[in-house]
Amino acid sequence: MLPLESVPNVSEGRDRQVVAALATAFTSGGARLLDVHSDPDHHRSVLTLVGDEHELEESLVAGVAAARDRIDLRRHDGVHPRIGAADVVPVVPLAPDDMGRAVALAAVVARRIGEELGLPVFLYGESARGVRPAHLRRGGPAELQRRIDSGELRPDHGPLRLDPAGGGVLVGARRPLVAYNVVLDTEDVEVARSIAVAVRASSGGLPGVQALGLALPHQGLVQVSTNVVDLDATPLHVLAERIRTEASARGVEARDAELVGLVPADVVVRAAGAPLALPRLASDKVLELRLLEPGPGRRSS
Repeated sequence: MLPLESVPNVSEGRDRQVVAALATAFTSGGARLLDVHSDPDHHRSVLTLVGDEHELEESLVAGVAAARDRIDLRRHDGVHPRIGAADVVPVVPLAPDDMGRAVALAAVVARRIGEELGLPVFLYGESARGVRPAHLRRGGPAELQRRIDSGELRPDHGPLRLDPAGGGVLVGARRPLVAYNVVLDTEDVEVARSIAVAVRASSGGLPGVQALGLALPHQGLVQVSTNVVDLDATPLHVLAERIRTEASARGVEARDAELVGLVPADVVVRAAGAPLALPRLASDKVLELRLLEPGPGRRSS
């Protein structure tokens, strides 16, 4: 049985000591830390964890508690939208048939965060009939509290008041996604925003793509920040080429790009196939990946 993955996003991307302490907390229940990505402009860190249900449950609850205690949203000024110190806690199946396991684990983690940590918890994704984080983050913590007070929204667990420093937490099961950001060689954030509009699915762009245009004050540049939530509908290399094309049409260049967190091997293999004129290149044609597969006489754990 494959482990489950979790990719908690915390609202701290500048203080290395705090990020290190959070990484320790998020592994205290036995989860394995694979990656930490911190961004000072987003003022956000993304941790990639794997483990079984018990390991992830204990690690995620401990990590959210540490984020609540160490991060104060009242002094937060990052460009990335957020509603909590531990802003979003996704649980991700590494095998398609394991979505039920992910939903069950997300439900337990959400309940414990609400009951034991006293934070309002909102379910999203497969845990809430497809509700997206953007729907809940709209307008930030103040707007979220107004929507709670008006009766439009109600936390699935925990109190009706956001914690003044820690805010609330979004918890849910979701399919694997790729977070991919492209920095543009311009200071004009409207250029990034217009490209985001051109590529994101909600405005008629590429299916399965979410996108924002953001300023990067520390760099004096701008960024197209994307999530590819359906990698079958839009392969990553197709999105990358579309962003470059849209940027060129506006007279700017794509300066560099980054992955936030880890990427499934199949995404990289498919991207490699395009320039090699092998559009059907698959992961089973990569030697090292084949060696990792269970075969006759091998047992998968």
